[in-house]
Order: sequence, then structure tokens, then C-alpha cells
Amino acid sequence: MGLWTLLLVALALGTDAFALAIGIGVIGISRKKIIIVSLVICLFHIFMPLIGLGIGKLLGGLIGNLAAVIGAVVLIFIGLNMLWEVFKNRRRIISFSRGKQEQNLKGKKNRSVDSFWGLMMLAASVSIDALSVGFGLGALKAQIFQTVIVLGVVAGLMTATGFHLGRGLGSRLGERAEIMGGIILVAVGIKLLF
Repeated sequence: MGLWTLLLVALALGTDAFALAIGIGVIGISRKKIIIVSLVICLFHIFMPLIGLGIGKLLGGLIGNLAAVIGAVVLIFIGLNMLWEVFKNRRRIISFSRGKQEQNLKGKKNRSVDSFWGLMMLAASVSIDALSVGFGLGALKAQIFQTVIVLGVVAGLMTATGFHLGRGLGSRLGERAEIMGGIILVAVGIKLLF
């Protein structure tokens, strides 16, 4: 897998963190918290795919070329799942706004990043796809060190960017980023199949 393909996967994988960061940025977050949360998400995006890569490489050694097909299918599945989550959340928001007016979230305390365990759960929730993507990349025999560093750095930068953009742009950009991320993962998976 080339560097450009890896960067595309990293961008797609970072869209969950980016979208979440935009949502938190809309509510409000301090600069100190932006740095802390971005670094934690960066680390989770390094270690989760590292675990997945290890499993994928082991599986790749055991079942050979079939592992590459499995890896590509995993990427396609994750991309389709991301697209489904956006569609499902959009339906939930539409039905909510029909029955009630939207609440103004400005000024509410952001509990998700204020406690250690809240931060760990938040980072794990946006990094769980990284475990699966790591498995897929491991099955495709990607270079471990380069892969996890790129995934982590890109996710950390996307998280910090999302926090800053969230203050002014609102949540619509986050949804569009997730859609693009899903499309990219599906496209990369299809490309790797052929």
C-alpha cells in the first residue's frame, strides 16, 4: 500500500474524531482541553490499529492471499457502516426536530472531556474503527510503524481542526466529513480488491 493510499485511509478513519470534535467545539472547549483530547485521540489511533495490525499480520501469514481479500472487505464494510451511521443519525435528528425545538447547546458543561474515564471512553469510541482498519491493513501486509504513525498523527490533527472549526461552522460539516470518510474507505477497499 502506497503512502497516498495510506493517507486516504487515515483521513477517512479520522472523520469520526473530526465530526465529534466539531460537535464538542460547537458546545465549547478550552484550548488546553483541545490539546489534551487531540493527543489522547492520536495515541488511541496509534495503539488500536497496532493491535489490529498485529492480528491482521498473523492472519495474513496463516492464510496468505485470502487475507488481502479479507482486509479489503473489512475496509469496505467499515466505510459502508460509517455511511449507514450518518443516515441513521440524520433520521433520528429529523424525527427529534419535528417534535421539539432544537436546544441551544452553547454554555453547557462538556462532561465527555472533563473526566479521565469520560475522555478514555470518548477516545475509544472514535478509535474503535481503527482496530478494524488496523486488522484490514495488517492482512494487506502494510508497514506497521509507518501505518500507525500516519493514522495517529492524522487523527490527532483532524481532531484539533474539528474543535476549532466547530466553534464557527456548526455540526453540518461533521456529517459531510463522515460521508466523505465512508466513501473513501469503500473506494480504497474496492481498489485493493482489484
